[in-house]
Amino acid sequence: MKKVLLLLGLSLFVICENSYGQQDSLWSFNDCVEYAFSRNIQVRKGELSNKRYGLYEEQSKANRLPYVSASLSQSFTWSKNALTGETALTGASGSNYSINSGVTLFNSSRITNLIRQAELDLKGGLYSLETTKESISLSILDAYLQVLYAGEQVKNSLKQIESTTSQLNLAQERLALKVISQSDFAQVRSQLASEKLTLANSESQFAIAKVNLMQLMELPMGSGFNIEHPLILESVNENRLPDARLVYETSIAIKPQIKNAVVQKEIASIDEKIARAAFFPTLSAAAGLSSGYSTSYTDPYFDQLNQGIRPSIGFSLSIPIYQNKQAKTSVAVAKIGYMDAVLTETDTKNQLRKSIEQACVDVSSAQSEYEANLENYAAAAESASLSAEKFRQGIINSVDYMVSKTNLIMAESQLLQSKYNLIFSYKIMDFYMGIPLAL
Repeated sequence: MKKVLLLLGLSLFVICENSYGQQDSLWSFNDCVEYAFSRNIQVRKGELSNKRYGLYEEQSKANRLPYVSASLSQSFTWSKNALTGETALTGASGSNYSINSGVTLFNSSRITNLIRQAELDLKGGLYSLETTKESISLSILDAYLQVLYAGEQVKNSLKQIESTTSQLNLAQERLALKVISQSDFAQVRSQLASEKLTLANSESQFAIAKVNLMQLMELPMGSGFNIEHPLILESVNENRLPDARLVYETSIAIKPQIKNAVVQKEIASIDEKIARAAFFPTLSAAAGLSSGYSTSYTDPYFDQLNQGIRPSIGFSLSIPIYQNKQAKTSVAVAKIGYMDAVLTETDTKNQLRKSIEQACVDVSSAQSEYEANLENYAAAAESASLSAEKFRQGIINSVDYMVSKTNLIMAESQLLQSKYNLIFSYKIMDFYMGIPLAL
């Protein structure tokens, strides 16, 4: 018994350790995307829709096969006695058995078109699901980068506080020696308080960014969620020269929303063919086999069944003559549906082209903005370093020092923001070029 309890305790310990480790493990970008795919409602509904399309496809192919049915009937006869007026079951009763089968021989390729349409529905569903997943991946990427950006903001705020704290200690010593005024000391202390407020705001933005990412992933909130920090080079500018026309030509051949629009147009064209089939005759074949038994005859049961076998075979031709404009209306509606699908395809291509053009402009702008912020940060860092040294030597007052320090903080924040904006712009461009999203 003790051994059982010991093993049970060890098992629970291992389970708890594994659960805790999984909760506190670092989530990579791919981990976040895969988890989102497994939890996202739209993805799961898309998967269910594709299962339905698969069943419809199987059913459409089965429509080519003959149907088979069987029937069985048992009859009893009652009659009223003329003398007594009572109703009683007579001695006569009977059984009838039959089996029937039928198949459509000709219906102007309606079944063939229905099969093709079902296959296209399934293909379109797969493209639609892929489009949904791509949209989720982009949202996860944006949110993931926001968490990285907010995390670096927190680190920068801590670094600035550390620097200002050392300056405050120095200012306090100089105040004690009466080298600086109480006003100068108050300025440094005010700067430290301001930077602590900036840290609090940065931590708040970091927490919000994590919540946004977790909500996109459909992951319940918990304290153990942390993401990996991929290696990002100090200088992220690749000096790309994006060609919108080349990117569009590449993207239009691979993007699932374009493929889905093409498939929907083909489905609409088949709708018209299916509607036109109503104008043509339908030829069907049927066959059957029946037999029966009755107590009115003296022959044995199985002898009656054998002697009463009646095979049958026949053909039927259904010719439409007047249908109250139903077929004509169906064809007209199908034509409108096809024209609508053509416009949808054109609009989808136009939206893709516009998005790519905007992405190309964003890349060029982000590169220029990053380089400008990089230069601005270098100048602000040099100015802040000189000002800090002059402040330590008592050459400048605290106001001048605080101005240079504030400029450095702003320049660093702007550089960090432009850095992640540039990274996201590159990833969007890669996305349209068919390069898998990764960090």
